[in-house]
Amino acid sequence: MIASNITRSLYRHLAKPYFFARDPEMIHDRMTDLGKRLGRYRVTRDLVSSFLSYQHPSLAQTILGIPFKNPIGLAAGFDKNAELTNIIPSVGFGFEEVGSITGEPCDGNAKPRLWRLPASKGLLVHYGLKNDGCETIASRLRGKTFSAPLGTSIAKTNSPCTVDVEAGIADYEKAFRALSSIGDYFTINISCPNAFGGEPFTDPARLDLLLNRLDTIETKKPIFLKLPADLPLETIDQLIAITDKHRVHGLIAANLTKKHDASTINQTEIFGKEKGGISGKPVEDLSNALISHLYQTARSRYILIGCGGVFSAQDAYEKIRRGASLIQLITGMIFEGPQLIGEINRGLVGLLRRDGYANISQAIGSKLR
Repeated sequence: MIASNITRSLYRHLAKPYFFARDPEMIHDRMTDLGKRLGRYRVTRDLVSSFLSYQHPSLAQTILGIPFKNPIGLAAGFDKNAELTNIIPSVGFGFEEVGSITGEPCDGNAKPRLWRLPASKGLLVHYGLKNDGCETIASRLRGKTFSAPLGTSIAKTNSPCTVDVEAGIADYEKAFRALSSIGDYFTINISCPNAFGGEPFTDPARLDLLLNRLDTIETKKPIFLKLPADLPLETIDQLIAITDKHRVHGLIAANLTKKHDASTINQTEIFGKEKGGISGKPVEDLSNALISHLYQTARSRYILIGCGGVFSAQDAYEKIRRGASLIQLITGMIFEGPQLIGEINRGLVGLLRRDGYANISQAIGSKLR
């Protein structure tokens, strides 16, 4: 607790003002380099863990055969090239999702492509699936052991060459095959708002074609589908009717929002910025509503992962009580500091005790029962 409080104070008063006064992509790249260095050595990993990590038996679950020490995971989009897998567990995360990873290497969209929205407590993201491509990343991960469950998120390469439906499916297939035996679970990202050609596989008929192809590829990994934040619930239901016919085990709710005019967004902050998806607090209500809907309509068939606007233990607990078994975040950590993960886990233990639960699994969906 003392170490966490010290870290929070240092981040709030020293690191964050320095970071937020500088280009966000440059800061992200520097933090990635630092994380890679810290992850190389047992002594530095243990030191980071002593300051940041908090674990408790009441937070442990086994889901789809995968043991999770706690329910808080790093969402895809931060560790784009799977370079931080050694250090992320020491920060206190119960799991990590890398990527999204595409069939071909991708430089992403033109810079600038990342902006902070301090008044809105969000990020405006227009990276465009920047990553080293499935072959390089698979080579980087192959043969490694991971101290926390690893998810591999795959998406369609951001290129005019993948706009055709068949070409797009082939691109997903290439990434799927390359990563079929690496990590603990797959995420099929059909909802990146920043790629060339939009989100073609949020169309039910096209999603059916994509999943038909992926069904033919052998893998022992459970498969999650990452859903958009902005689709009408009627369309969501149509997509779920498709996934019911295929090898899909879970759903992630939700990706970035493209609604720049939402009341939760300070319009001054995004004036003149027409492209990009928004993360953080502007996604929270959309994510929570989608989790509730999915739990009420499909909980017997899918594990739910909640993503969007998690800045505190109470935020995470709200998603769990609405039906999420696991939680993912990025933006909350950027705004609050790396000690946030341990704070959330510590706070969840207190909330479970308050409500009389011996394990986090007992609280899943409790708000809707």
